[in-house]
Amino acid sequence: MEIKEEKTPEEQHFLPSAPANDMGELQFTSIQKGASETKLEFSLACKDLVAPTRDCKLNTLVQISVIHPAEQSVTRYSSTETVEGTRNPLFLTGVTFPPEYPIYEETNIKLTVYDVKDKFHETRSFLGCASFKVGDLLKSKEQLLTLSLRTSDGGKAVGSIEVSLSKMGEIEDGEADHITTDAQGQKCASACECIAPEGIGGKDSSLFLNEVLKNPVFKLYRFPTSDNKWMRIREQMCETTLSFHIPKNLISLHINEDLRRNQELRDLGELAPHWDNLRKNVLAHCEQMVNMYQDIHTELGKQTGSSFRSSCSKGEKTLEFVPINLHLQRMHVHSPELKDALYDVITVGAPAAHFQGFKNGGLRKLLNRFEMDRRNTGYQFIYYSPENTAKAKEVLSNIDQLQPLISTHADQLLNSARQHSPDSLKKSLKLLSEKTELFVHAFKDQLVRSALLALYTARPDYVLKKPATPKNTVEEKANSQEGCQTSIQRQDSIPHHSDYDEEEWDRVWASVGKSLNCIIAMVDRLLEQDGGVKSNSNDGGSGASPEDNSSSNTKDGEQQDPSQSENIIDHTSDDWYEQLSPLILNLTECMDDVVNRAKQSLNFVLLQELACSLPQCLMLTLRRDVVFSQALTGLVCGFIMKLHSSLHDPDFLQQLHLVGLIVQYEGLLSTYSEEIGMLEDMAVGISDLQKVVFKITEAKSNDFLPIITGRREHYVIEVKLPARMFELLPLEIKEGKLLHVYPVLFNIGINEQQTLAERFGDVSLQEGINQENFELLKEYCQLITEKMPPSWLHHFQEQNDLKGLLENLQQNVRVKKRKNVEIIWLAATICRKLNGIRVTCCKSAKDRTSMSVTLEQCSILRDEHHLHKDYFIRALDCMRSRQSQGVLNESDDPETGCLIDNKPTSRHFYPVALLLVSSHLLVVWLILSLALLLAKYQ
Repeated sequence: MEIKEEKTPEEQHFLPSAPANDMGELQFTSIQKGASETKLEFSLACKDLVAPTRDCKLNTLVQISVIHPAEQSVTRYSSTETVEGTRNPLFLTGVTFPPEYPIYEETNIKLTVYDVKDKFHETRSFLGCASFKVGDLLKSKEQLLTLSLRTSDGGKAVGSIEVSLSKMGEIEDGEADHITTDAQGQKCASACECIAPEGIGGKDSSLFLNEVLKNPVFKLYRFPTSDNKWMRIREQMCETTLSFHIPKNLISLHINEDLRRNQELRDLGELAPHWDNLRKNVLAHCEQMVNMYQDIHTELGKQTGSSFRSSCSKGEKTLEFVPINLHLQRMHVHSPELKDALYDVITVGAPAAHFQGFKNGGLRKLLNRFEMDRRNTGYQFIYYSPENTAKAKEVLSNIDQLQPLISTHADQLLNSARQHSPDSLKKSLKLLSEKTELFVHAFKDQLVRSALLALYTARPDYVLKKPATPKNTVEEKANSQEGCQTSIQRQDSIPHHSDYDEEEWDRVWASVGKSLNCIIAMVDRLLEQDGGVKSNSNDGGSGASPEDNSSSNTKDGEQQDPSQSENIIDHTSDDWYEQLSPLILNLTECMDDVVNRAKQSLNFVLLQELACSLPQCLMLTLRRDVVFSQALTGLVCGFIMKLHSSLHDPDFLQQLHLVGLIVQYEGLLSTYSEEIGMLEDMAVGISDLQKVVFKITEAKSNDFLPIITGRREHYVIEVKLPARMFELLPLEIKEGKLLHVYPVLFNIGINEQQTLAERFGDVSLQEGINQENFELLKEYCQLITEKMPPSWLHHFQEQNDLKGLLENLQQNVRVKKRKNVEIIWLAATICRKLNGIRVTCCKSAKDRTSMSVTLEQCSILRDEHHLHKDYFIRALDCMRSRQSQGVLNESDDPETGCLIDNKPTSRHFYPVALLLVSSHLLVVWLILSLALLLAKYQ
């Protein structure tokens, strides 16, 4: 925010009149920059400052104000850090104006120098001031201005101030022959190579980023390297429109899925009175949940203004799906010896159901308790284990994915036949066979058979079928069903397996494979007649064919008759379409029959889960949806930014489609009080991200916001890229290959509450989470070594071997050590070296998160860009200063915009020594407090 200043008589000479045209209208000269480039950046240094007294040591700070030519008003804009004990201060914090800031060549910048007496209370005295016009700086020969600092009355000179124009990509006081332009041998594995935003698709890149990122805040620094050269660092923090876009899309999906589930429960048909009453009760509660989701979706659609949810809105139910304080924190580094590098961290409040509270714990505990309650529900329900319930949901999800794909490939096969194209026919048959094989395998699980039997016993009147001798041809199958003899009788008890024709499901299931084999045989015959090379039936897929699956589930007397294929092959016709059309139709009908039976039986399984513990089951689903929505939003933001910054990195793109991306969540929650529940929620929400895959498509319009499809067991995030950016992708990604992500969470509590937990509480939750996620990270590294080429892994031998980092992390995870921050540092290092996505979380993504991110940034500058060791603490203080653009004198809350007096201007990460001291003092204070309370009540 900006703070308007009142003009004093002494400042009037800083306000020149604005130029006007003949019509009296003000005219200003714009600064020509790219759409995503900052308008103006400069650095400051003072020389020969005059102290009020001879022996006085100056602690200097420069306040930057903007004099707008149109309004002729002075606006306080930003300030530098405080440099202590020198009369020639060189300020590491620069000044930067974002792309949308209204600054022109006619704009005047006022620089006011202060001597800071007390940083905590911000007591300071005026030394001198100067001003310059932006156009003068831009047109200066060396892009450097030296201004005389004078007292407020414009009289006495008190020193000078240098203003040097800054540009990312230029070295200050550096030598050109020391700058390496070839990255070979010097590639930094922990950072993506930085390409100027205007270089990636130009205008398309800017449109893409502007669609996702909003309200950027910039800070500029210059730090010395170990070889006494300068590197420039630009920090950028942005909100994202995804904070509301993703939750709204996800809630819409949940509504459609729940409406579809309710309809499928109604479509179970007639049930016995007991089961019918249960179904009615479940539907009543489910409809209430759908109405609540619809209300939340409506309210989210009304949200305008800010693109993020502040922490003070945790108590608002309509915003519980929206992540708290989701921002992109980006550090752009330009150093003399390495290529420019970008380091991105997504910062967000812990994904948790803050509105619902943590009185009874988080998802991890609630799900375990829910499962124990289900096992003790009694005889009125059929108990299915969590694994079986998850399997039922997985099969239903596979049905929803594969059935439309098979129909699409079947239509493509018919189109190829109509066009009489042998090559297209072979390709379409291969795709159809592959998807049909997956479809057949999806129903191989014994759960479907047991679910069919359970549904059979739940009917009020069930039919015992005594089928006639099975027929072999597809055409006779329908006749056999019509001629089947049935008998109907009422049962007062649940029948045994002998009362149920289990072979009927095998016959229906196998009919899909048999129908496919007929199509393969017909295509072979048509290609042979056409004079082409006869295709092998195995061309349609790899591994076992659907016929293998079907034959393994049928009786010896039901093996496919060879005459079935012979009858098809003997039939000749010049019209390929007419010969294939009936077979495709038969495949579709068989598939529909299988889908209808399987869906009914598996929905009956899900009915048991819903009915056994209403309304707890639905409330758990709501809580899990809320947590997943927050976690998914941060993931999508991180994926999009990683993709955009690495489009020109072939190694990254190869890793993306061969293996997938690691997503490392750094948790800073304590294992004390309500933060235990937050951590339990967060662990489950991040684990649920394994159900997410990404798909990159070419955008057909200027709408680049991602689209979500799927259901709760499987989500596909479609990321749309502009045409010129899409062309940079490998062929596999262009063709729609699904891209996987591997989320891991490492948590270390660092605050005073964690001290209490480690001394008097329980930290087993944190230890268990870290151990589980280390195993997941280890599995991902194994995939990397197996699937990626040796040339890609070569740079690990030169820079901190990956195996050594993993072993070090494993030792730290196993060791019992208080506040072992080595765990999160090692995990972050491994993630960056694996081109992963970094996400940092604490309760609200403010104090602990900001301290962690700034410490990480300075550590990267030290380890990867050779930051001078004597400047580490000073660089850390600069980054942690709250005096950013538009904030001066007062400390303000970035969420509320409130001005708060008497607060320090910087926040510091707790050093280990301070944590140890403060923890002991805290324990002493607690003991004394307890003693006083006991004495009082006695």
